[in-house]
Amino acid sequence: MTTEQMRDGQKYDVIVVGGGAAGLNGALMLGRSRRSVAVIDAGAPRNAPAEGVHGLLGREGMPPAELLELGRAEVRRYGGAIFDGEVVAASRDDTGFVVTLADGGTMHARRLLITTGVVDRLPDVPGLREQWGRGVVHCPYCHGWEIRDQAIGILATGPMSAHSAQLFRQLSDDIVYFTHTTDLPADQAAELAARGIRVVEGTVTAIETADDHITGVRLSDGTLVPRASLAVGPYAVARGEFLTDLGLPLAQHFSGAGEHIPADPFGRSEVPGIWLAGNVTEPFAQVGASAAAGAMAGAQINADLVAEEVRTAVATRESFSALAESEVAELVGGESRHGL
Repeated sequence: MTTEQMRDGQKYDVIVVGGGAAGLNGALMLGRSRRSVAVIDAGAPRNAPAEGVHGLLGREGMPPAELLELGRAEVRRYGGAIFDGEVVAASRDDTGFVVTLADGGTMHARRLLITTGVVDRLPDVPGLREQWGRGVVHCPYCHGWEIRDQAIGILATGPMSAHSAQLFRQLSDDIVYFTHTTDLPADQAAELAARGIRVVEGTVTAIETADDHITGVRLSDGTLVPRASLAVGPYAVARGEFLTDLGLPLAQHFSGAGEHIPADPFGRSEVPGIWLAGNVTEPFAQVGASAAAGAMAGAQINADLVAEEVRTAVATRESFSALAESEVAELVGGESRHGL
């Protein structure tokens, strides 16, 4: 992917931190509103290991990198700039915000749109990470069709795991639920049993593979449970540490499945001037939902800038009117004093 050369100290209406679906769609909306916008992308998309994007109308199955390349081209078409880089700090300045990159460069913007996504923390089970995004999946809507009718294992990691098992049960009759290091409440155990989902207790010690395909799940007692794929819910942590000094610390997501930065339905954060979209604020959002959230945030930012510009224009006009009235009064007063 080609990117522009950044000049230190450049100023924009909006800086978008993160160049995934949410960030690019936000930048697209802003560019089409004739805003100067820059996207800064660290190049670590969450879905990079996946073969294709799913559930996105008109782009079903497209490789993630190809989708991003198309998005970048569309942003550039409307004057947006795209830079490779990692933002490590953000602070306020006289006109809005200044972001600092890992290489020491700085950029300025009136508003920020944060779309940095999350880091998925996976269970420390040998063989699991190597299969992440292929034989090991997390979302029935992102990958379920591709593993339909297979022998699927569910590795329990938290309160959402039993729910995940029920969703994957829609896709296969052969589901095994591995409790691993978690406790299974009686009501959830009853629900799993009612749907024919077998529960296997014991700690999982390895994911066995052959020819780069999963063959089974190994337990601490040596038992191997044959499986062709495994679903696991990672603990998703928002990439937003650089916002802490601005008053936006990470918070526990209501699901217990990770840490996010809260935002309202329009993407507005608790700090004026900063918007969020995508997985950084909603860990469960798929590509389509993230893109939609980015578009909403971009439109809201443009509206916010317009409102600011209207206030400035009104204040300027009133100031000129007051000055003109003062000059006329002074002129009239002078003429009166001179008997003219």
